[in-house]
Amino acid sequence: MMLSDAQWSELEPPVEACRPKARTPPQDLQRTLSAILWRHQNGAKWRAIPEDLGPWWRAARIFIRWSRAGRLGTAPQPRARAWAPARDGVPRRHDHTRAPEGGWCRQKGGSGAERDTREALGRSRGGYGTKACVIADGQGRAIAFQLAPGQAHELPDAVPLLDPLPGVPKWVVGDRGYTSHAFREHIWDRDARPAIPPRRHEAPVACPDWIYDNRNQVERLWARLKEWRAIATRYEKTAASFMGVLALAAALDGLKR
Repeated sequence: MMLSDAQWSELEPPVEACRPKARTPPQDLQRTLSAILWRHQNGAKWRAIPEDLGPWWRAARIFIRWSRAGRLGTAPQPRARAWAPARDGVPRRHDHTRAPEGGWCRQKGGSGAERDTREALGRSRGGYGTKACVIADGQGRAIAFQLAPGQAHELPDAVPLLDPLPGVPKWVVGDRGYTSHAFREHIWDRDARPAIPPRRHEAPVACPDWIYDNRNQVERLWARLKEWRAIATRYEKTAASFMGVLALAAALDGLKR
């Protein structure tokens, strides 16, 4: 895909704000970013990037560099916050996940915990993959993501997603995976209201249906994000690179909302 001038006019300010200042930008940053988006939307190899989008190695080098530096690790801030639901998706790792052509991203050793942190990959009942948790605003726009190995529970990622919010949401909506008295108390302490149903063996708690029904906004958000081939089937080796893909997809999705 080639970014239109209208899309680029909205993306250019945050791109310039997060671009590493110590590096000389390419002459055509709009075209290079279009090449990065094309690669991840289609799940293709870096070398398959069309020639009219510029050198493939430039797009790969910039994406890897910015992802490692954490420059792509945060989705755009929301423009409205009626409520902030949290939900998890489980993208599967592709069998051919490997470093980009060029060999500058070599596999490193380390303990299992270190590899879990670096790659956010693990084996669960659903297979070998990554658990990605997102917090979104009331219009279904992603605000931030957290990655964890596939076998990890999503509840430990709930507080890190909630605390950095720039404001106080009126409601925090989540499914039963986020059921926790401590988490509900944390939400109340932030002057927000939880709408999280209890588990079947737990005592009833307040969870208004007219609020909880809005959780479908996050389901639809994941459906849109997984239209990107590199998200539906994880192609990135490291957690930093996969976080970069999620942030780029969320940014493009936010421009359409």
